[in-house]
Amino acid sequence: MAANFLHGVETIEIDKGPRPIRGVKTAVVGLVGTAPIFAVDGTLASVNDPVLVLSDRDAAQYFGPQMEGYTIPQALDAIFDQGRGIAIVVNVFDPDKHSSSQEEVAGAFAADGRLTLDHQGVFNLVVKSSDGETTHEAGVDYEVDPVAGVVTRLTGGAIAALASVKVAYDYADIEKVMPSDIIGTVDAAGNRTGLQALQDTYNDMGFFAKILIAPVYGTLNAVATELNVMAHKLRAVALVDAPIGTTFADAIAGRGPNGSINFNYSSERMVLCYPHLKVYDIATDSERLEPFSQRLAGVICAVDNDRGYWWSPSNNEIKGIIGVERKLSAMINDPTTEVNLLNENGIVTLFNSFGTGLRSWGNRSAAWPTVTHPKNFINVRRTADVLHESVEYSMLQFIDRPINDALIDDIKESVNAFMRTLIGRGALIDGKCIYDPAKNEPTQLALGHLVFDIEFMPPTPAERITFESFINIEMLRQLGGGA
Repeated sequence: MAANFLHGVETIEIDKGPRPIRGVKTAVVGLVGTAPIFAVDGTLASVNDPVLVLSDRDAAQYFGPQMEGYTIPQALDAIFDQGRGIAIVVNVFDPDKHSSSQEEVAGAFAADGRLTLDHQGVFNLVVKSSDGETTHEAGVDYEVDPVAGVVTRLTGGAIAALASVKVAYDYADIEKVMPSDIIGTVDAAGNRTGLQALQDTYNDMGFFAKILIAPVYGTLNAVATELNVMAHKLRAVALVDAPIGTTFADAIAGRGPNGSINFNYSSERMVLCYPHLKVYDIATDSERLEPFSQRLAGVICAVDNDRGYWWSPSNNEIKGIIGVERKLSAMINDPTTEVNLLNENGIVTLFNSFGTGLRSWGNRSAAWPTVTHPKNFINVRRTADVLHESVEYSMLQFIDRPINDALIDDIKESVNAFMRTLIGRGALIDGKCIYDPAKNEPTQLALGHLVFDIEFMPPTPAERITFESFINIEMLRQLGGGA
């Protein structure tokens, strides 16, 4: 009955029918590591705050140049080398916390008027005369590049050419970053740090990272374990590397309880990466090793954007590398090769044969071979995550509405329409949402609880192709013009 008397006409809008469901973002890397923020504009530098990075320009602006020992700039370069993707980055390096002091030492200015200190990221520099009697003044006697750790004498100042001096200073010390900094915690004020800070990104940005990496630090069991925990919380996959120097035998043994590396997992959200990759370092004009995980994260983003998250990241060329830490035998038709044995034991590796380039190789998570369910395929696990999370987020508009046939139909048809879209794209072979009255007893409905069944099947990757060949002597009848 209407609340008010009306002698006239009115229109009441009724919202009913299915609602479109929007798919969640997948090509998002959650990167936790260290950056030389002393080389960044102070207003842009961040510690333990998730920062959205969309390009290499953002990377340089917020996290500085590539410098030895700092993992974030190198990882962002590796990701963007693959062409696509965005990153949510958490830097844990804090110069106020992770610093050391250089006691007074002797040094001498070179012919070019410069003195190169033993460290980068210096502050609180004190320069004295060689006898210690005179303290030189910055801006008058010398100037300093704190990022590079270079002191330059100024003409007209009190420092003579080729002079010997004594210097003391504080400097950023990356060695003081501990695994606990990467793992993070929740402080007394309720602020999350390190890896834990990735839990805040949905409220701040509207999405979670779906590919988690902590390059270099992920080789540690303590960090790898927490990456696995966070991957389950965020419905993501975590990529971890074997330590530098791991042999093929060590990698295989690492899957067992007696192994010495961080590979003893059976999680469908863990992707084990081996070996490290070789890249050319512009700064040192030499080769260096870098974690496979950061390049693979970029490959996954590129595949998501170009083909779809339902495609496997395997058999895609990896850009920006010049070699691998350890050569591995690889033949597409030989099950005894090293790359095949690595895949057989749930390790993602690289395929490098004649004319193939360096390609990612492996479809399965660490759940294989213990778990034989299709969810051990990386792309199947990620497709299921997209379906589940997209449906859950879309249900906000139905929460607290009166339970009746219209609501049941609206929810069911919304989900079915979304799955039809995924089927059309190739993300699902088939799927349906069902309301089963047997699972919705009156006592349960009276408590405001609805239950729906979702059945679906993503495409599995064509990991193995077999040809059965037969020699058919009947074909000889064609000789001599026979029928």
